[in-house]
Amino acid sequence: MIDLEKIPEHVAIIMDGNGRWAQNRNLPRMAGHNAGMMAMKEIIKAASALGIKHLTVYAFSTENWKRSSEEVSGIFKLLIIYVEKELNELHKNNVKVRILGHYDRLPKEAVKSLERSLATTKDNTGMQFNIALNYGGRDEILRSVKNLAMKVEQGSLKADEITEGDIADNLYTSGIPDPDLLIRTSGEMRLSNYLLWQSAYSEFVFSDVLWPDFTKEEFEKAIEVFQNRKRRFGGR
Repeated sequence: MIDLEKIPEHVAIIMDGNGRWAQNRNLPRMAGHNAGMMAMKEIIKAASALGIKHLTVYAFSTENWKRSSEEVSGIFKLLIIYVEKELNELHKNNVKVRILGHYDRLPKEAVKSLERSLATTKDNTGMQFNIALNYGGRDEILRSVKNLAMKVEQGSLKADEITEGDIADNLYTSGIPDPDLLIRTSGEMRLSNYLLWQSAYSEFVFSDVLWPDFTKEEFEKAIEVFQNRKRRFGGR
């Protein structure tokens, strides 16, 4: 049973297994991505209802460009459809959308849809839904370091004065608390270049369930596992 007094403030998810879900059913990979979008919709609702303040999902990594052009194009088309269909409901539920990553490299129609969602929900005060798009953890850290190096070159910052806080402030997640809980589905047990800096003290929960089958009940199981952990943050 979930303890509503111990709800994690920030949950991050690696939504893995769409392709295998489709393969297991002799369906095209895009059918798996479509089913995955539906699963994401339900988890957003569940997270918001539980009072989670930040939900971050890994939608498209900097490495995902290596996939076939057909699959990449299909993923972005699904993204546009999702935003167009769900934006009103997200807004009605006071959800604020934020994008993490170089999303301006995406197709123009996808960028337009995303920017519309950002503009529509910018003043909302409910759960913040963070979508990691064209995102890579190492790329994010490199970007932060370059920004700080530029300030050092300009003389507005001394190298020996740089703090962890300065690095964090120059990440895409600036202003967002680090994830308390990071969930990965489909039985894989790795970070895959996701929130490398931010997950230093996150609790990890790995589920064997493929993402399209990851229900509200599975989500709540992961939160129960988190609530039964004792977090020490390097202490005893």
